[in-house]
Amino acid sequence: MLNSFLLLAEAVVHFSVMVTLFRFRRLIGLGVFVCALGVMHFLETYLASVFYVALPFGMVSPGSAVLFSGKLVMLLLLYMKEDAATVRQPIYGLLLGNALMIGLVLLLRLHTIAALPDGRLPDIGFIDQMGWLMVWGTTLLFVDAILIILLYEKLGRYLRKAPFARILISVACVLTFDQAGFFTALHFVAGAPMAVFFGGWFAKMAAAVTFSTMLVAYLKWFEERQVTAPRGLTDIFDTLTYRERYEALVEHVGRDGLTGLLHRGRFDADGEAAVQTSLRTARPLSLLIIDVDHFKSINDRFGHAEGDKVLKAVAALLGEAASAEDQVFRIGGEEFAILSSRPHSVARLLGESIRHAVKGSAATSRFELTVSAGVSSVSETTRCLADLFALADQRLYKAKSTGRDRVVGEPGGHEADTAAAWTKSAQI
Repeated sequence: MLNSFLLLAEAVVHFSVMVTLFRFRRLIGLGVFVCALGVMHFLETYLASVFYVALPFGMVSPGSAVLFSGKLVMLLLLYMKEDAATVRQPIYGLLLGNALMIGLVLLLRLHTIAALPDGRLPDIGFIDQMGWLMVWGTTLLFVDAILIILLYEKLGRYLRKAPFARILISVACVLTFDQAGFFTALHFVAGAPMAVFFGGWFAKMAAAVTFSTMLVAYLKWFEERQVTAPRGLTDIFDTLTYRERYEALVEHVGRDGLTGLLHRGRFDADGEAAVQTSLRTARPLSLLIIDVDHFKSINDRFGHAEGDKVLKAVAALLGEAASAEDQVFRIGGEEFAILSSRPHSVARLLGESIRHAVKGSAATSRFELTVSAGVSSVSETTRCLADLFALADQRLYKAKSTGRDRVVGEPGGHEADTAAAWTKSAQI
């Protein structure tokens, strides 16, 4: 009975310390958690090979039942709350680090070893045995980590609203697989009896229940809830890199399919927020609406495929001309917009720069392409995106009606006063 309580206490201490390090990862760095996870690997393997305690159902090693099971649960936690790129680091690090250790041990065997004053010599055979067990254990851990992630995602289709069952089944299945794999090596290397297999399996199932319970409690009480989306399992690496692909998809959803620029929906949402920020902080914000002149004639003369190439070329030029803080949108067929954190006069110069860049571009030279632009800025008379857009659109129409291939800004009244005030504020 005492051994059972001690194993439970070890599991609680291990889990508590590790999740504390994980909880404060933003403050102390995730490396502290990863190093603490990896530094115990030698102890896990040592205990699993030589240190056993008797329980009613068989012989159990704390290294295998507690430390290894806890490590696997920590890797699952790391995947759940961070991403695949992060969880790969400790997995690959352990695998490669132990392979390095074996290589160094092979070199160490070539030394002529000097005896200590009391006549003792190092147990190189012990190092050899432990080294190969560590490599085998780490290889199993590599496979276990992939399996537990795949199984966790697969079960998400059926147990998304039952996190405890989802985690418990994932952990229990993978620990069963690991017990069979590690015991096989332990049996041939250290002569472990079958009682070790059955005792270890029962202990790991108990560990699966204990760690799963603590993990669900930790996620519920200490970690912010995150929305999870269904994930497929058609390819291991697709699954492991899901979060990177998911974030790219979320970003892509707000972009125009042809040009890759932000689309009209993003313009409406981001533009209104930018105007309100400008009014609140008294920082300049200008809007340029840019239209490709006589674009219909390009489609009529050269076809829509060529027209699409022209739009892509113009989008690329706009992206090159804009600064990192500017946002570039495709808001219509051949109509683009730039939200720029520049004063009105500087935004007009940006428009002129774009106009000349389009005329001089090798990608559009055979079409003799030109653009027209209207520029407006946040002021006392343009206090929402609709007003800002209407004024820039009015000026674009004037540029079109007076000959095209030009930029019309014409700040006046409050717009000019506000622009001057912002410019003076920036200089101060």
